[in-house]
Amino acid sequence: MSFGRDGGAVFVDPYRGTVMGGLSPVHDFLNTVLEWHRWLGAREVGKLITGAANLAFLGLVVFGVYIWWPRRWTAAALRPVTRFDSRLRGRARDFNWHNVIGIWCAPVLLVLTLTGVVMSYQWANDLRYRLTGSAPPPPASTAERPGGQPGRPGAPRGRPREDRPARATDTRPATGTDALWARAERQVPGWVAINLRVAQRPDGPATFFIQEPAGWHPAPRSQLVLHASTAEVVRWEPHSGQSLGRRIRSWVRPLHTGEAGGVIGQPVAFLASTGGSLLVWTGLALAWRRSRSWRRRAGAPADLSPLGRPGQEVSTD
Repeated sequence: MSFGRDGGAVFVDPYRGTVMGGLSPVHDFLNTVLEWHRWLGAREVGKLITGAANLAFLGLVVFGVYIWWPRRWTAAALRPVTRFDSRLRGRARDFNWHNVIGIWCAPVLLVLTLTGVVMSYQWANDLRYRLTGSAPPPPASTAERPGGQPGRPGAPRGRPREDRPARATDTRPATGTDALWARAERQVPGWVAINLRVAQRPDGPATFFIQEPAGWHPAPRSQLVLHASTAEVVRWEPHSGQSLGRRIRSWVRPLHTGEAGGVIGQPVAFLASTGGSLLVWTGLALAWRRSRSWRRRAGAPADLSPLGRPGQEVSTD
């Protein structure tokens, strides 16, 4: 049972109802890693920094490809910038590594940074809806991060007021969680996982997020809202019936983490991210070598030889 984004979670015996314990230290450690990745451990300040850094990285990827783009697509022109050369040393080696790593990692890094922008900025999230002809949802007060998944703590996003189901006003006793759950299980035969979001009011509807068997999407989720007293369907939103904007939103997180590619996607995302780190190292190395070369030229003594330079008039007066 989860208690919102910052409320933690506990495990409960489904038969006895007794609390079995909380989350493990390993989970807490990995959650801290996630918080540092998303907002440097400080949501209000860090998320501005990580968002800006991701946006800058996106610009580097785009302009890097533009700078790399060869004037002529010949084998001789492509070989130095698409293949590693173990014979090179110094600046030539850094240049070769920077180009080769950059061009092979660029497609994946473009996806990772684009999805990161959508997850970081509301305007980017809304732009995705508008480009697909869908109306962007209004900002949520307890804000799901754009691209989040339904059914996770803090993930459900606010919906337009007219789409929200009315609270159950039936005075009959509530049907009970077991009956509601059984109704949700019948909605999607072969379901993979079901999450129940408990209403904040006793007479509120029961909202289920049902994960369907994986297809093109690694974890398609549909939303089912049931009347708390009668277990009647108030709203059913299958993943396949969602608007194009919402379906694209559901792809943002899997694409960002590499989960969209299954067992291959995450290693590819890992290698591309490692390549991005190497791009930083080779880029700084090239900048340092260039800066050192400039300082050497600026500090070189002037030529005071009587002969001077070729073509220069020399006066001995």
